[in-house]
Amino acid sequence: MMLSVIIPTCNRASFLKEAIQSVLEQDYFDGSAFPESYELLVIDDGSTDNTREVIKHFGERVKYYFQENKGVSTARNRGLRLSCGNYIAFLDSDDLWMKDKIRVQMSYMKAFPKALVCYTEEIWRRQGIIVNPKRKHQKYSGWIFDKLLLLCLLSLSSALFRSEIFEEIGVFDERLPACEDYDFGIRVAYKYPVHLISKPLIIKRGGHADQLSRRYWGMDRFRIEALEKALGLDLTPNQERLVREELVKKSQILVNGFKKRNRLAEAKKYLLLIDKYKLK
Repeated sequence: MMLSVIIPTCNRASFLKEAIQSVLEQDYFDGSAFPESYELLVIDDGSTDNTREVIKHFGERVKYYFQENKGVSTARNRGLRLSCGNYIAFLDSDDLWMKDKIRVQMSYMKAFPKALVCYTEEIWRRQGIIVNPKRKHQKYSGWIFDKLLLLCLLSLSSALFRSEIFEEIGVFDERLPACEDYDFGIRVAYKYPVHLISKPLIIKRGGHADQLSRRYWGMDRFRIEALEKALGLDLTPNQERLVREELVKKSQILVNGFKKRNRLAEAKKYLLLIDKYKLK
């Protein structure tokens, strides 16, 4: 059985070396698995910094692929096409894995062969300082569809997937410039339970200027796109109701924000969505 680790990156050379080291230093690879039983793929999404030089430091232990800048979803999807693993793990290039992450998750997946995905608790670090997640970021285990509609709880850096899940639900939506993980999480959680390992096994490093959440105002625009897509899934009546309620809620947040900024045409667009999706 092979594990494929996929790291998408763009102009994050200052973070990338530590991220790669956190993969190569996994204790799962020290006796528990032969080196040939995993591969590490770095998909460079058009970096113009010294990313290539960072990669050279690791030699043949890292498979490096460069592409023109097309976005993180395209990078992840390319990694999936190139991967050979029965198990897939993603790591954002600004995040870090604890040394025992893969060992703990692989043990779980082997103990529960019907589980298609598991994820872990996290440690959050903002500009070098550990911070506590808000209550709304609390993670859950099992059928988490209703919990995940609020925001993306399925952190990709913390997840481990069996590769067949991508054949069932598809890959990342390359049309979304942000919240592609939210869209992907919805498609996972509507169909499968998501199993939580209640131990923090990754460090999420945030607070830097190039994060997508800082680049785009009104991230709910992209979540609304994902929710509208979700209505095309084979949802149960209760799941459809939950999606419509969340669509209305997020649209109202945007209406308020656009009105505050005197962007009335955009506010009108989401008022129409509220009228379209609100429960009669």
